[in-house]
Amino acid sequence: MDALIAAAAWALATGDVLGALKRVALRDDPPALALRGIAMAQLGDLTRAKALLKSAARGFGPREAVARARCIVAEAEIALVSRDLGWPEKDLATARTTLEARGDRVNATHALHLEVRRLLLLGHLDEAERRLALPTPTPTPLPPALRTARELALAGIAMRRPQAGIARIALARARIAAQETGITALVAEVESASTLLNSPAARLIAGNEERLLLLDDVERIHASAALVVDANRNLVRRGEVLIPLATRPVLFALMRTMAEAWPADVTRDLLLARAFGARHVDESHRARLRVEIGRLRAMLRPLAGISATERGFALKPRNTHEIVVLAPPVEERHAAILALLADGEAWSSSSLAIALGTSARTVQRALDDLATAGKAQSFGQGRARRWIVPSVPGFPTILLLPGPLPGS
Repeated sequence: MDALIAAAAWALATGDVLGALKRVALRDDPPALALRGIAMAQLGDLTRAKALLKSAARGFGPREAVARARCIVAEAEIALVSRDLGWPEKDLATARTTLEARGDRVNATHALHLEVRRLLLLGHLDEAERRLALPTPTPTPLPPALRTARELALAGIAMRRPQAGIARIALARARIAAQETGITALVAEVESASTLLNSPAARLIAGNEERLLLLDDVERIHASAALVVDANRNLVRRGEVLIPLATRPVLFALMRTMAEAWPADVTRDLLLARAFGARHVDESHRARLRVEIGRLRAMLRPLAGISATERGFALKPRNTHEIVVLAPPVEERHAAILALLADGEAWSSSSLAIALGTSARTVQRALDDLATAGKAQSFGQGRARRWIVPSVPGFPTILLLPGPLPGS
């Protein structure tokens, strides 16, 4: 490595982007292209950065596998930041293996953290945690920048579970590490995560009470003996016992309606209106209601019973005297998409579909609805089209983001 490249690389590592660019702006050899690509990425020109890194990777010879792997890692980071979830994950794993085998353990650890961040974005919390628990290629203690990334990942996993206490400890460690780096962007990322942790995560509905909850409150409610109807995940839970109803929207609507009214009963007409959208009730509707109540009664048996009353039906919780509903801070029809878009990044519809585990067509219809309502907007055409959302009060709630069921 010549002195100019070494100086530019050091400038980049310490956050001096313009200083790095000044040293390599007029050079087109692969090492200079790679550094310029990373610098442009840090300045926010991701399209130019991606092109420069690709050119650099093509320019490195067969004996420069480490340099090529570093370019691939940088490309993977750009893909992650620009929410290009279709970027080939296996290329990153191969690059990490190459870097580790050739002794570049710092960049190998960085690649590992990128893999974890992608898993976290897709909601694969267990796998993300498993990879974080693996011995890092870099001997401990990690350099401050890598330590910040690791703690941010740990905080992200804890916030999604939700484990507010663990998340706060991880963010405190991340803040210290970020300040040690002196890199403004890292410090800002930690502060952004802290802001999210201190934002309303859910809305409590219990009896006549309705109020916003922080993640700490949600954690306490999950750990309590209360029967919880979670409208963020569409499930019913008490402690570690979970009854998922995400694929049974009618049953969940019946359950939520009865939980909001508990300990009172709910009229049949109201249940039909909330679950089926029925405006004019006839005998066929009542027969269908009896069938669905029977199905719900069978699924709820470990946690609650459903008794018929003169007016309709009422919940009878078992082994607890409390039923609460956890709803999103703001009720939206396409809340999960809004929760993803509210991270401030520009998403493609295909990446949204990957993150939500649904079809691109379904996501596109939802985006069209949101655009018509003025809640999302797009720019670009064709494959380059991206979606963003203006700031929406109450969003995002991390409980709406995709992932496994809490406690599963």
